[in-house]
Amino acid sequence: MKRLIPALIAAALLAPATSLAHDRWLEPSATVLSGDDAYITVSAGAGNDKFYYNHNRIALNNLVVTSPTGKSVEPQNEFEGRLRSVFDVKLTEDGTYRIALVTDGGIFARWKEGDANKRWFGKAEDMEKKVPKDAKDLVVSERVDRIETFATKGNPTDLEPVKKGLALSGDTHPNDLYAGETAQFVLTLDGEPAKNLEVEIVRDGSRYRDAVEEITVKTDEQGRFEVKWPQAGLYWLHADLRDSKTSTKAASQRAVSYVATLEVLPQ
Repeated sequence: MKRLIPALIAAALLAPATSLAHDRWLEPSATVLSGDDAYITVSAGAGNDKFYYNHNRIALNNLVVTSPTGKSVEPQNEFEGRLRSVFDVKLTEDGTYRIALVTDGGIFARWKEGDANKRWFGKAEDMEKKVPKDAKDLVVSERVDRIETFATKGNPTDLEPVKKGLALSGDTHPNDLYAGETAQFVLTLDGEPAKNLEVEIVRDGSRYRDAVEEITVKTDEQGRFEVKWPQAGLYWLHADLRDSKTSTKAASQRAVSYVATLEVLPQ
């Protein structure tokens, strides 16, 4: 325990002051189901270790659940606790459901007041009321985030393309992943290939390992990348970027982030 104390103090001093800097995820109870009474429970949280709830919940305001035929699905039994949010999804159609928390066009501002760092996140139309006009060192970013997972009842079906922000597609279906096999994915940005972008992949249980054992790959000119799954489990996949393709005049840059939770099954 004595050896852990200095490390814990250092981690606390280095920790970012905003939950945006913490890892975020959706954790499904299952991703492959069958039968008429198919339900999953999904947890949403943010923390320092993937799938370990030690920081804060994620609000469910921007939750979007889409059925295999493109219909909007109403989640059930929503609950927001201190460290996680939880909801159920009933899978009535055969095929693949996309379950996502989507932030499209929120504004994140940071500036200084004396020696204090100030931050604000909200809608563009509210910025004038919340951020001083003469704010020092003001940087305003537009946020486009997608945090998602996938669940399939019966046979997998194709996913509809995502037209804004980062999204996952490719030759390998996200609910057809097995330990020891190589998946071939494509990362898209606004529906086009996301070129030369770094992708980070981490297996669950990192809190109980001596090393995180992250897998880092890079997309090619077609947005393609491959990953060979070392073993079964849940995997956290993440990519982000900044560009100038904003949709609001208030922002000078766009911060785009993507997180997917994938389940890899044993052979």
